Amino acid sequence: MFDITRILDPTTTCADVDAQSRKRAIEIASDLLADRHPDLSARSLFDELMNRERLGSTALGEGVAIPHCRTECERIHGALLHLARPVDYDAPDGGGVDLLFVLVVPPDESNTHLEVLAALARLFQDADNRAALRHQKSDRDLYDKLVGLVSSQAA
Repeated sequence: MFDITRILDPTTTCADVDAQSRKRAIEIASDLLADRHPDLSARSLFDELMNRERLGSTALGEGVAIPHCRTECERIHGALLHLARPVDYDAPDGGGVDLLFVLVVPPDESNTHLEVLAALARLFQDADNRAALRHQKSDRDLYDKLVGLVSSQAA
């Protein structure tokens, strides 16, 4: 099992993000990740994430998306955003997205990448988990709630 605290940290977790579009949400996440991790470039990360979105939306439905890409970096990095208002994301259920977990993976981390994606998808499938995350008002509370949910899912 992966350790979510090695992928996500409080500085890459944001509650009540003002983003008017999928593109802007991904841009905010790219900036957050690049500010925290010097091995990442905000511009190239944004481009990689948008290229992945062009292949097909990473929205799961129920207001959740897991944008992800492979890029040169030292290890897997993540960002969690709860948007102030849902944005159009070409979700399979036609609804907007307000919870995004952005995942950036080195090219050689295939197994861990799939493990993390599967665990996040399971976590976000649960309506109570989604509601609990949406209820958090501060960045730190949002981070702590996700870490707690991942930990309890692993137990």
